[in-house]
Amino acid sequence: MATVHLRIGDLVWGKLGRYPPWPGKVVSPPKDLKKPRGKKCHFVKFFGTEDHAWIKIEQLKPYHPHKEEMIKINKGKRFQQAVDAVEDFLKKAKGKEQGSDGKGETKGKKTSNKPLKILEEDDEDLSALRDPSEKPVKDDPHFHHFLLSQSEKPASSMEPISKRLKIIEEDTSSTSIQAADSTAINGSITPTDKRIGFLGLGLMGSGIVSNLLKMGHVVTVWNRTAEKCDLFIQEGARLGRTPAEVVSMCDITFSCVSDPKAAKDLVLGPSGVLQGIRPGKCYVEMSTVDPETIAELSQSITTRGGRFLEAPVAGSQQLSNDGMLVILAAGDRSVYEDCSSCFQAMGKSSFFLGEAGNAAKMMLILNMVQGSFMATIAEGLTLAQATGQSQQTLLDILCQGQMASTFVDQKCQNILQGNFKPDYYLKHIQKDLRLAISMGDMANHPTPMAAAANEVYKRAKALDQSDNDMSAVYRAYIH
Repeated sequence: MATVHLRIGDLVWGKLGRYPPWPGKVVSPPKDLKKPRGKKCHFVKFFGTEDHAWIKIEQLKPYHPHKEEMIKINKGKRFQQAVDAVEDFLKKAKGKEQGSDGKGETKGKKTSNKPLKILEEDDEDLSALRDPSEKPVKDDPHFHHFLLSQSEKPASSMEPISKRLKIIEEDTSSTSIQAADSTAINGSITPTDKRIGFLGLGLMGSGIVSNLLKMGHVVTVWNRTAEKCDLFIQEGARLGRTPAEVVSMCDITFSCVSDPKAAKDLVLGPSGVLQGIRPGKCYVEMSTVDPETIAELSQSITTRGGRFLEAPVAGSQQLSNDGMLVILAAGDRSVYEDCSSCFQAMGKSSFFLGEAGNAAKMMLILNMVQGSFMATIAEGLTLAQATGQSQQTLLDILCQGQMASTFVDQKCQNILQGNFKPDYYLKHIQKDLRLAISMGDMANHPTPMAAAANEVYKRAKALDQSDNDMSAVYRAYIH
């Protein structure tokens, strides 16, 4: 993202923690409110709410250049109302030609009886798994929002963090940004009465289970490392001791693991899924694997009388946490329909692609494109450095051109900041490239670009980057 130079009164998109970007305006903070130490940030008032927050400069974007991009990635009635509020503000500002935007507004708030709500961000913990209908718990250790009034000391209140912003009216006549309930984007989501099982609580699985619980599903979880289940048990999930036990307890069981071997071991291994399958039981494979693995798993499940669906997801850890994944499904259409409320809870859209194996093929193609693109971005940034060009300027230009996207912006920012915390593991994108190349070989179709990218990722793995984000492929070019 380009360095943002902002002044009081500027319109912006502000991102706080795991919340998606929301339209706001830079305003003057109250005189008695201190700026957070060690952070370059601006005080922002969010449109459509009475919420304010200190937002880091790197999490702010000018409103007008990024308007179309944000409207594409953020849907929903409440979000649209916030955008409409911005447009109304612009129309009124044109007519009145006011010259004291931020200061005038802040002063107005001082004379109001409404408390000024300040949202704060905990970088390490923004995922309290709490039902939206629960009342705030004053002493909850996971609180994230602070309500500040000039006449009162700060009082803490916890609100759930979930996939979309929703504006909730409170007794104080103010409003707050909190997790969306079932009506925010997809209309009314009534959670299925079927018992849901989930196997695998990695980067993607954890966010998926979080959103299933928030939307009211009854979920039983299992993970190879049992400690990962603890947080979800505390928030209402049930614990299965083995994959077989989870399947026997549930009507629909999802799995999301790292690779074909892990997927097969989960189903065919000791105390595996297959031992719990009975006629009518549904199994949904969400792992990104090859079509041959899907065919083997499908046959194993259906031979026992079970029903099978593959449903790999396009996205990242952040999108999983936000419930904004894209689900690619194939196999038993009736299982797809039975999973409707689950897919709405975890994703922004889903596609049914026909017979089992088609979703695996499409997923590998998508990740082949993404992995190759990421390697090309890294190559461009290092070439800029090698030829004496500014990497930041290259990013600024990219973000103003036809290739502008959230993906380019975020991955390049990660590289420039040296932040390779995994959002999608490098080892997994390399695995996907390898599987895509193999799929091309079987179809007698050339994949030279993917093959070249795969070699770069293999070098990055040799440099101990496997467990870093895919953007760490950059390091393959500088070592």
